[in-house]
Amino acid sequence: MDASELKQRLSHNLIRLGILLFMLGLVTGLAVQDLANPRMALASHVEGVLSGMLLIVMGLIWPRLNLGSGLLKAAFWLMVYGAYANWGNPLLGAFWAAGSSMMPMAALGHKGTPLQELIIGMIAVSLALSLFAGTIFVLLGLRGRAEKG
Repeated sequence: MDASELKQRLSHNLIRLGILLFMLGLVTGLAVQDLANPRMALASHVEGVLSGMLLIVMGLIWPRLNLGSGLLKAAFWLMVYGAYANWGNPLLGAFWAAGSSMMPMAALGHKGTPLQELIIGMIAVSLALSLFAGTIFVLLGLRGRAEKG
């Protein structure tokens, strides 16, 4: 598969995964009041919708990136993991009524077990690093002149 085909395939997948995450964010909004911590569930709803839009936008600009196939794939997976974890982590906190160690404003004093707080903390750190690294790759891929065509 050449670079152009790879870009198109990853672009399509980002858009598809973005629409799915957007829909998951909307569905999460329907369950906000039914979870152990509604404020954390609301955070998950917002993150799902916004992270879904992030993936859609990334999918739209993906064909413009000037990166090798390895970096294209790495950036793709970093962005997808970061976006889905950004939705799932506060949802986990909403189910567990946990998360005050990493998301005190959304947790509103709800504190889970040490293991729950550790899991939420590890996911939060990994998703932040993932989105940061993925964004750096995308910025690097947008360097130089745009391809004609």
